[in-house]
Amino acid sequence: MIDPAILDEIVARYDEVNALLAQPDVVSDLKQLETLGRELSELRETVEVVTRYRGMLNEVEGLKEMIEIEEGEMAELAQAELKEIEESIPRVEARLEQLLIPQDPEDARDAIVEIRAGTGGDEAALFVGDLFTIYQRFAAEKGLRIEVMHTSHGTAGGFKEIIFSAKGKNAFGILKYESGVHRVQRVPATESQGRIHTSAATVAVLPEAEAVDIEIHANDLEIDVYRSSGPGGQSVNTTDSAVRITHKPTGLVVTCQDEKSQHKNKDKALRVLRARLYQLELDRLHAERADARRAMVGSGDRSAKIRTYNWPQGRVTDHRLEGADKNYALQNVLAGDLEPILTALRLADNAERMASREV
Repeated sequence: MIDPAILDEIVARYDEVNALLAQPDVVSDLKQLETLGRELSELRETVEVVTRYRGMLNEVEGLKEMIEIEEGEMAELAQAELKEIEESIPRVEARLEQLLIPQDPEDARDAIVEIRAGTGGDEAALFVGDLFTIYQRFAAEKGLRIEVMHTSHGTAGGFKEIIFSAKGKNAFGILKYESGVHRVQRVPATESQGRIHTSAATVAVLPEAEAVDIEIHANDLEIDVYRSSGPGGQSVNTTDSAVRITHKPTGLVVTCQDEKSQHKNKDKALRVLRARLYQLELDRLHAERADARRAMVGSGDRSAKIRTYNWPQGRVTDHRLEGADKNYALQNVLAGDLEPILTALRLADNAERMASREV
């Protein structure tokens, strides 16, 4: 049985957050309002399950008392109902235990995803295009909205780099396990000897930050404008619409050229910059727990090879998983069916969290 004191704390916190959201000083503070609103949303399902769980426990006690008092048909009916409820309680407890696992507060945010070609030249750029197509298809299935923010085309097709945002419920929480090095093994179209090549692409999934999260000072920015270019470097715009922003304190550089409007490209570049700065701040704040988290499934260590897409064997292998959960059909993944992999990663992550009871 789950400790009743823990459930009391959750319900009390839910009531407290509800009360805080009605206070004028909170309503006028956008950052606090957003933080509390997100917490309330996360607590709501937990409180609903707590209420159902407590109701079932009360019913069990009531039925046991009835069985002791009643006889005949009434006692038999009470016994049958008691059995049904007692068989249902473990499922509700399991769900409640999952909800009690401390969640990453960033999960509810939108995401910014950056895919870059790694080793492998033109083949790596083509693989970046394949990964982007996978994410587009997966996002459509999950109801996430994709917005391309920046592209840099490869010389033989594909992309040297593509950056996009994913908007929707728990977008970052859904996609965060994709961060890392993705490796592909296949025969490139340009390979005349039929030899299998190994190429790679890196994926970085960042929680999108709001203006209230990260303040960017104009004096810290160096903004350059230039003409955008298409595949192979050909000019696709006759005006200086492309934007390059350098954040002088950190040296971070962001470019955006996909929009015809300089203003829109600047806005997109600032969104990417804000997300990167927010991630730097999160990394700094989480430094103390980095060693413990690094060993966890889905730690987001972008230097680690997380997945291999093997064309000759028609198989995708996620190296963070073990046993039967490790391998998946390549054709299913190419069609955007990432849910089985991500579900296995979430379950493994949850198991770690339940074992440690800490974020």
